[in-house]
Amino acid sequence: MATVLIVDDDAALREGLAETVGDLGHRPVVAASGSEALARLAAGGVNAVLLDLRMPGDLDGMATLARIRAQAEPPPVLVLTAYASPANTIEAMRLGAHDHLTKPVGRADLAAALDGMLQRARPDPVQGGKRPAGGLVGSSEAMRRVQKTIGLVADNPATVLIGGETGTGKEEVARAIHAYSARRERPFVPVDCAAIRPDLLEIELFGHARGGFPGATADRSGAFAQAAGGTLFLDEVGDMAPAMQAKILRVIQDRTVTPLGGRPLRIDVRLVAATHRDLPALVAEGRFRADLYYRLAVVPIVMPPLRDRLADIVPLAEHFLAAFGKRLSAGAAARLLAYPWPGNVRELRNVVERAAVLVRGGMIAADEIDLPGSAPAAMDAAEDEAGDLPGAVARLERRMIARALEDEGGNRTRAAKRLGIQRQLLYAKIERYGLAVDDPALSRNTTEDVAKSDSEDSP
Repeated sequence: MATVLIVDDDAALREGLAETVGDLGHRPVVAASGSEALARLAAGGVNAVLLDLRMPGDLDGMATLARIRAQAEPPPVLVLTAYASPANTIEAMRLGAHDHLTKPVGRADLAAALDGMLQRARPDPVQGGKRPAGGLVGSSEAMRRVQKTIGLVADNPATVLIGGETGTGKEEVARAIHAYSARRERPFVPVDCAAIRPDLLEIELFGHARGGFPGATADRSGAFAQAAGGTLFLDEVGDMAPAMQAKILRVIQDRTVTPLGGRPLRIDVRLVAATHRDLPALVAEGRFRADLYYRLAVVPIVMPPLRDRLADIVPLAEHFLAAFGKRLSAGAAARLLAYPWPGNVRELRNVVERAAVLVRGGMIAADEIDLPGSAPAAMDAAEDEAGDLPGAVARLERRMIARALEDEGGNRTRAAKRLGIQRQLLYAKIERYGLAVDDPALSRNTTEDVAKSDSEDSP
């Protein structure tokens, strides 16, 4: 039996979590603030901590987490919040949280998290401090997985390879890794390997010495030298010519670069690469070096396409529109949600910024969103345009949940995966929208691939 410290300023939530922890066979102890939690930890005997993020007073959840992780032998900490954001997800993981979950947390998820925390701890305290939010926007489950990985690798020197379709935001991930790392005060230097002629890419990356070739009248530093102490981002590395692949591999192995016509130079650079291509397939075809692939893909991160991030579409659109001082109408938001976005985030930005430029008023209507083709027949444009934005999003969300349940034969676990949300969140939305009453799909095959019944998943 383990002792689990529950830190939350909400008495009802503390009691609910304590009851669940006790039912799982552990001993719960509670604290109503960060200061009280630290005092309880000082007394010893705590094996794991469940920590709320938003708490009043001098020590909020993040500050409390930093204090806990700075201890000599800190217990593992699970951060719980109803207000997940890219910034607090990345920062919590960077500071050493075991995981970062959104409320409400189901019994099965809590049990799995506690098992993982108690089996192994991560005794690697790091320095606290605020980090910039960066350009990542999104709270979908797919994006939260990316954000957690960023937090885990930010302060690690390992090379990162970011994959994903064109327009998904791979450079934003690279910038976030840099912004949350100890190198953030040093340069971030991006190089698009597909946009530079192969015969010029070597000079762009390594530089040249005066007299290194005809016309070289002065020394020129390359991207590796410009990024000294910081991060070099090699975008579209899958388009790199074979000869350059060999030279990049040598740089990674030796940590030296040789300017054209110059002498070798030692470098201290964090390398992050990205590509929209299937590198393993290119390796199999002999078009990309296997040894370079394994050097680059020490930590792989795959950016999900926007069609798998439905919860992020409206927040992203509002983020882009904020610079223009304009807003989406309910119908416009619903139309954005119904479109498949083959061009991903880049296409979404193009669409909403075009609307912002062409619309004189402060509110963008559905018919002012210029998208290929027409809105799906399932969309009731008049209804969505007449209501408010939350109402329109809720109506579309209800239709999508009902469709996912129907397509998956009523299996809630598969429907949740299809929608990209946690199963417990799907249960809450089913109840909110009354689907348990009027959707016949829920009456059959609800959780065939889950060991426990639905009632056992509730905290």
